[in-house]
Amino acid sequence: MKSSKPPHRRHLPTSPFKPPPAAPPVEEFELQDQVTHDKYGLGRVVEVEPGRAVLVDFGTRKVRILAPFAKLFKL
Repeated sequence: MKSSKPPHRRHLPTSPFKPPPAAPPVEEFELQDQVTHDKYGLGRVVEVEPGRAVLVDFGTRKVRILAPFAKLFKL
């Protein structure tokens, strides 16, 4: 079964409604970046899969976090 996404809606310039806001850019992480996560706390990036995932060492455990890195912020 193929998953279906709703089609991208086109915004007409003459429309009285505001266009949807643009998605924020995906943050890029590098090795040894210090990061914080809402659930796991402070950590350090130990592996990067560009545009896909990062592996973060939070001290007590290592967690692989997938893009768009919802709760992960660079310090």
